[in-house]
Amino acid sequence: MVIVPLTLAEARRFVADHHRHNEPPIGHRFSIGLRDDAGALVGVVVAGRPVARGADDGLTIQLLRVTTTGSKNACSMLYGAACRAAAAMGYQWAITYTLAEESGASLRASGFVEDERLDGREGWKHTSGPRAGQRLRLFDQPLMPTGPKVRWVRALAPLSRGLVRVTVR
Repeated sequence: MVIVPLTLAEARRFVADHHRHNEPPIGHRFSIGLRDDAGALVGVVVAGRPVARGADDGLTIQLLRVTTTGSKNACSMLYGAACRAAAAMGYQWAITYTLAEESGASLRASGFVEDERLDGREGWKHTSGPRAGQRLRLFDQPLMPTGPKVRWVRALAPLSRGLVRVTVR
């Protein structure tokens, strides 16, 4: 398998077709694909600004989606490629989230450590209702899981003196 650059449109199409429980992200800083020996796209990772405002310090990248067709080691290869690319761009930290019931084996294999377990939440709401264009439910099912999640973190570069990772709560 080989790592390849992807446009956001290509990554979004793959996520829409293959992700188990999330819609494609709206934007990104970069996306990376993984092609098999026949040239078929078998996985993507989409990296972007951290969704949590408190984590958006300019030094942290969030891996928004990792989606594969199930090829062996594809997730680990994509996590590693995204972290190398982010480090080359000057990012110090990578974060990502999984559902609490997911094992995180590929993340551990890629150098991530569990940072915090987070309670479930219904999503972004405002007193006047959902944000414009936001669809909270489809056929009484959440479009994105609202249950407990796990935040994972990985240091991408040797830490500069005085640079400390602050856990976002």
